[in-house]
Amino acid sequence: MPITLITGAASGIGAATARLLAARGHELILMDQDADGLAALPAGRRIVGDVADPALWIEAELTGLTNAVINAGIGAGGPIEDMTLGEWRQVMNVNLDGAFLSLQAAMRAIRAADYAGDEPGGAIVVTASVAGVKPEPGIAAYAASKAAVIQLAKVAAKEGAAARIRVNAIAPGGVETPIWGKQPFFQELIAAKGSEEAAYAALAGLATPLGRYARPDEIAAQIAFLLSDDCAFTTGSVLITDGGYSL
Repeated sequence: MPITLITGAASGIGAATARLLAARGHELILMDQDADGLAALPAGRRIVGDVADPALWIEAELTGLTNAVINAGIGAGGPIEDMTLGEWRQVMNVNLDGAFLSLQAAMRAIRAADYAGDEPGGAIVVTASVAGVKPEPGIAAYAASKAAVIQLAKVAAKEGAAARIRVNAIAPGGVETPIWGKQPFFQELIAAKGSEEAAYAALAGLATPLGRYARPDEIAAQIAFLLSDDCAFTTGSVLITDGGYSL
């Protein structure tokens, strides 16, 4: 049975991935700061804490790990000229430092399982963003963190290859997740358009050729594909799934 770690599991892409992988027989290790959100997910080991806290990973029980979805992240916006160093560091702390610590712990645990005589190797997917590929004004910290995460995944793919640890990144465009609800402009858009659905449609209509944002379950299915044996010869790749936004 695959044993899969999912960070940022309490909502959005993480929660959708947890539900899908549980249905496919994975034993889950779910991590998030939102204890209530974790409690609503399928059964599995639950770890409540901040992925950017090194102490969390010292205590984390990852025995037997075969797969990981490095998904925890936050969004933030603002022009470079107006951003404080504290705001910059907050995004980098979660999106990049947290991804590094999560990836490091996952690779060590997967390698340790191999040393223990279990099936060698495993698969890891890192959630990046098309913002790490296509620049836009007002998202410097988020975009820089996601560009760094893409390169981190590629380096990890090279380092993990000898142990048959595959590492790939997924770079979604717009996805209908709770991260938008934390942005003041999106709340204003909901008020102007009359509903969250209309607000998403308005955003997608601006720059997404397919004319809509992705659903979390669609991204979850692509993550499951990257983890699966159907992708056994794929490592160091970035799956851009953005409805054509980056064209």
